[in-house]
Amino acid sequence: MGWVRAGLIAGLVVAGGACRERAGVVGREASVRDLVRQLRAQAESVTGLRFKRDVAVLQRSRSQVRDYVIHKFDEDVPPADLAGAEAAYKLFGLIPDSMNLRAVMVDLLTEQVAGYYEPDSGALFIPTDQEDPFRVRLVASHELLHALQDQYLPLDSIINQRRKNDRRSAAQAVLEGQATFYQIPMLMPEQQPETLPPHWFWRQREAMALQQEQMPQFARAPRWLRETLIFPYLAGADFIGWFVRTHPGREPYGAAMPLSTEQILHPDRYLAGDQPLELQFTGNGPDTVRFDDNLGEFEIGLLITQLLHDSSETSGPAFAQGWGGDRYRVYGANADALVWYSVWDDTPARDRFARALGSAWATGRAGVRGRRSGVTPLTIDGRPGVRLVDAPLHWVGWRALPQAEVVR
Repeated sequence: MGWVRAGLIAGLVVAGGACRERAGVVGREASVRDLVRQLRAQAESVTGLRFKRDVAVLQRSRSQVRDYVIHKFDEDVPPADLAGAEAAYKLFGLIPDSMNLRAVMVDLLTEQVAGYYEPDSGALFIPTDQEDPFRVRLVASHELLHALQDQYLPLDSIINQRRKNDRRSAAQAVLEGQATFYQIPMLMPEQQPETLPPHWFWRQREAMALQQEQMPQFARAPRWLRETLIFPYLAGADFIGWFVRTHPGREPYGAAMPLSTEQILHPDRYLAGDQPLELQFTGNGPDTVRFDDNLGEFEIGLLITQLLHDSSETSGPAFAQGWGGDRYRVYGANADALVWYSVWDDTPARDRFARALGSAWATGRAGVRGRRSGVTPLTIDGRPGVRLVDAPLHWVGWRALPQAEVVR
């Protein structure tokens, strides 16, 4: 869901309660600047990177934060993309048909943002309603790490890649995961997060979700929004921990940046050079194209979990393993036809997924009056593939279904 973040690097963070005892008294803007200056040397020490320039530190009211969220959302997410993506996630059943995605996201991000770094101005912002010394220190350390990243990476261009949902999500996992990972030794120098067991951070997601559910906008949000909001911080921190252990002295930047959520979830696939396959539709198809993008392994796991109403949250991720690449399109004047192609590493993975998707669609999305759907195993350029079509009964595309091919 990288496109939904609207370029905003929010202040959700994870750290132990022992940090609270180390927090000093933090006042207003001048004190926050002093705090950031103190944290700067710690950020350089734990990352091995040095700041190339100073970071401005400013405070904003909660209403100013909301204005910024709205401005960035509208600036970075073109209205046509927003409308198309909203239609797609409704057709997939990941958000309710009645949901206004922009309104929900603005309210949710306004509530969740504890601080942010803005690449445009190179400034770190702390809301004025953040008065608890522990939380200010926590947020300042996290956002200062984003400021350091910005001096080595083109953050805006990474975050705002269009029609590359899964690749954006993987990049965000690196950015948020690195900030989450390194802020621990910044706040607790005796802690060595690289010694934590694999998947330690991801196993904290239930506790983090419970904490966030104390906030009304988060508690009301659909599972897809809650999970994709948490994913970059926790799954990303696990990936960074693995990278630090296996690539000492290096950063996952530039050509080393992961290209898929599969690589974030399964670092062995990253190490093996298992790059995602890019799919594209051939031609414009039989109807007006409203939007196209992809889901990736993480969101496919969420999709199966949600459609099957799986409270264990284990079957969806399992069926998504073996993903090789995917692409969907939304068609029609009313944005009511969905065609989705995916390719898989091998035939067993494809067949497991096709059976799971067929069952999940029958449980969660099929049977709606006036619509028809089908899940079909097939071969796409010699690779095991699956096609899902869900559209009105009289959709023009049923006579000649859109086709897809592997680009690379």
